[in-house]
Amino acid sequence: MIPRLRMARRYRERLASAVAAYLRDEAKILASLPAAHEASVGAWSSDPYLRAFFATPEDLTAAFSRSEALREYFDRHPDLEEAYAVLGMAMTERHVLGVAMEGETIRRDVAQTTICFGDHQVRICAGSEAALHREIGGRLVEQLALEGLAKLAADRRELQSRGRELLQERFALFQTQGVGMRSVAGGGDEASADELARLHAAIEANAAELAALSAPTEVIELEFERVCEVLSESSAHIYLTKKRLRIDLMNVVQPHGARGSHDIEFNFARVPGSKPEQRAFSVVRYFRRELLPAGLHIDPAIRAL
Repeated sequence: MIPRLRMARRYRERLASAVAAYLRDEAKILASLPAAHEASVGAWSSDPYLRAFFATPEDLTAAFSRSEALREYFDRHPDLEEAYAVLGMAMTERHVLGVAMEGETIRRDVAQTTICFGDHQVRICAGSEAALHREIGGRLVEQLALEGLAKLAADRRELQSRGRELLQERFALFQTQGVGMRSVAGGGDEASADELARLHAAIEANAAELAALSAPTEVIELEFERVCEVLSESSAHIYLTKKRLRIDLMNVVQPHGARGSHDIEFNFARVPGSKPEQRAFSVVRYFRRELLPAGLHIDPAIRAL
């Protein structure tokens, strides 16, 4: 935690409540993660998830072999033969015209929805599923920190804007009161005693608000409040969603009960940023032996498999 936030009022009590709320949310999030799939060439043909994610087993090998994080993990742990990782992907739904069977009849130009996966990335790895969950938990905290920083940046912009407004108000009040050269040479209507008293009270109130705006304790309270807010409301900033679809081997969405297709529950994570997006993801177990040799040009290697 930022050391100066310990100066906030009742910081232990308030922070304990916020952390407890976050830990409850984190436990729910981690419990909702899918079980790990064996991401291997041998498992591709029998795992409908891997077949949905990758058009061919060679595509699977290429995607994981491109991961610098996975290679570095195996380099750091030469005794490990497998790693658990999160496979992140972009999923696109395309509406196309295709061919479909109706009984014994082939129909053409049938409206269909196909699911496509691309931009496969592996960025976090661990030696076990439990360790991977801990890694994910750490990334959740990092994301909350980013959300808190964004809120603080907005708050500071608002404070600066309010400060400018108060200074402009102060300028107008003094101008109306008749200070500076106006008090020497005159100009404008002269204020009555009652009006001057009201102006004096308004100036005092303005001065107090400006002083409070720049007081370190007020800034610390605001920062601490934002920290507690993002921890207590973590589900509003970090959430996972699921979507169940029935697809065939060509990733064409099929109606319930259609033959030659599988019900698959896809998982998505919200990725905030200047252009927020939702990314599909899966937890996988990958073997060192499946990696293509480092430095090998992947495309020719795949064609040679």
